[in-house]
Amino acid sequence: MRSWLYVPDVREVGAGRADGAAEAADALVVDLERAGDPAGVRSWIEAASGRRAGAGRPAVWARLAGGEAGHRAVRDVVSPALSGICVAAESANELAALGTVVAEAEEAVGLRVGSVAVIARLASAAAVLQAAEIARAPRVARLQLAEGPLIRQLRVEPGRDERELLWARSMVVLAGAAAGLRPPLAAACPAGTDCEPSATALRRLGFGGRTCLDGEQVRVANRVFANA
Repeated sequence: MRSWLYVPDVREVGAGRADGAAEAADALVVDLERAGDPAGVRSWIEAASGRRAGAGRPAVWARLAGGEAGHRAVRDVVSPALSGICVAAESANELAALGTVVAEAEEAVGLRVGSVAVIARLASAAAVLQAAEIARAPRVARLQLAEGPLIRQLRVEPGRDERELLWARSMVVLAGAAAGLRPPLAAACPAGTDCEPSATALRRLGFGGRTCLDGEQVRVANRVFANA
């Protein structure tokens, strides 16, 4: 699971404009905060999962908003075609509350409770400091560091070597490893930049893949994280 391609608008893939990148990616992450009608997204998830099954690809994941908005979306998108959900969390208690909602949705569609995995997105200083507890919460399969919001909160200005983020990145790797999780996901690099140097540094640090914004980023992630 090297490359996780964000799909902010399912109509882009449905119309063929992003199909090449989607086929090359190891996972698709539908952004429900931007994608619009959850019912339409659920239909797309089921169709996309069916198309990719023949290629041995995992099912699509959904990125949810936090809080009640995310809880409502869970009821609309959980289905046998959904592999898991990505959600920002600042505590294990938040994930426990979400897990109750997911369990109800699983039962409603005939899934075994616990089938839908969670990627916990750490998007704040509080979340990073709670990384060890969050990593041990039920359903959490891996962690993801959401660097954009964290950078804004900390008011840091990353240089070319991004050493200003080293401590937070290391904390996430350490917390995931201590909990026995798969290596964490790294944030996408800015669009239009050379992503290979940062991807290589992240792999050396212990990350197992990264989110991607386009086909070129998918190709870089697939190559760099091939043996992560």
